[in-house]
Amino acid sequence: MDWGSISGLVLALFSILIGQAVEGGRIGSLLQPAAFIVVVFGTLGAVLLQSKPKNFFRAISMLRQVFVAPTDDRSILARRIALWGAVARKEGIMKLEPYLQTEKDPIIQKGLRLMIDGIPPQTIKDICKNDLDQFESSQRNAIKIWDSAGGYSPTIGILGAVLGLIHVMENLSDPNMLGSGIAVAFVATIYGVGLANMVFIPIANKLKYIMQIEITRREMLLEALTSIANGEHSIMIEERLSSYLR
Repeated sequence: MDWGSISGLVLALFSILIGQAVEGGRIGSLLQPAAFIVVVFGTLGAVLLQSKPKNFFRAISMLRQVFVAPTDDRSILARRIALWGAVARKEGIMKLEPYLQTEKDPIIQKGLRLMIDGIPPQTIKDICKNDLDQFESSQRNAIKIWDSAGGYSPTIGILGAVLGLIHVMENLSDPNMLGSGIAVAFVATIYGVGLANMVFIPIANKLKYIMQIEITRREMLLEALTSIANGEHSIMIEERLSSYLR
């Protein structure tokens, strides 16, 4: 579990609730179903309108990474790569076939298979670079969903506030209706701005950080596979890899 993300979200929510209580307000007054429906479903509709369904669902599936961060195995991978380089240089590329059978990562499997099949180093680099570019593009399109939600929700919160004020104006003759209308108006703004700056935008930024780590990992793997295919010494390969671990 990523306790930093969890504690950050809890702290952000509690700051609003505690601040409301300290000022003497009722926490229950922040719970307005009408404002919630306008902001959350309005933001959802706007995001769906601008996005492809596959990007939207990929963005939802990536949410888990914010709270259960993927393992950063670059150091372990670097040691495995150094071993492959030593084996390939001493015994030949074909001796890497047993490692191909034990590796579970499809990216590593593909790279090792290309080397074992005798594909030229530059071609291996081009194929893997294309895969990397496609991965980065798909990830950025998915993360853009959260960025967009962070942009839309404050505006839709204002829309909810205007709807609440319209409700107030329609019931000026009934003082009992004024309070609920004004509450919806202000709470909708809180929901819009709060969700944007405490949830949507932080999620997008966290996913960008996680994506960059994975891109670095894949770049390291690409560099290593090309070096092994070129027959470089394992010491040179380790030196190349060290720059990706800083």
